[in-house]
Amino acid sequence: MPRYDFRCRACGSTFEVTRPMAASGDPAACPEGHDDTVRLLSTVAVTSNAGAPAGGGGGGCCGGGCCA
Repeated sequence: MPRYDFRCRACGSTFEVTRPMAASGDPAACPEGHDDTVRLLSTVAVTSNAGAPAGGGGGGCCGGGCCA
């Protein structure tokens, strides 16, 4: 289940809420009990080696041979 980051406008604290994607836009109360919160933009980094050539290729700094 995804986690969403929120910030409380009243006290400034940030917190996470785990909820289904269908409820991603629902309001969330701050752990201190305040209701004036805003959802923060979260970034996700996904990496994969699926496109990397097998065997190393011997390309030095970038691994693809462009710096040879």
